Amino acid sequence: MKTKKPDDLVRYIAQRKTKDAEFAAAYDSEQAEWEIGQLLSKTRESAGLTQEALAQKIGSTRSAICRYERHPANLTLSTLEKVARATGRRLIVKFA
Repeated sequence: MKTKKPDDLVRYIAQRKTKDAEFAAAYDSEQAEWEIGQLLSKTRESAGLTQEALAQKIGSTRSAICRYERHPANLTLSTLEKVARATGRRLIVKFA
């Protein structure tokens, strides 16, 4: 059995998105959420904070921080502002 390469997956997703609008919308939505979660995780780590330490700084729980980093679908702007302050960053929201 031949193992698929990452390029094969990228090609498959691109082809599927052109053929299936519902798939494309769902994929793009999930991709955006994943990117936000990755950004939160990288920001926390670059500030030298554990999930527990960040949670304490923003008045939350470690499990909530974990959830924000893995699936930030219901993350509020006020929580993002708290994370920004706790990590020494500014929150900038823009539409592109």
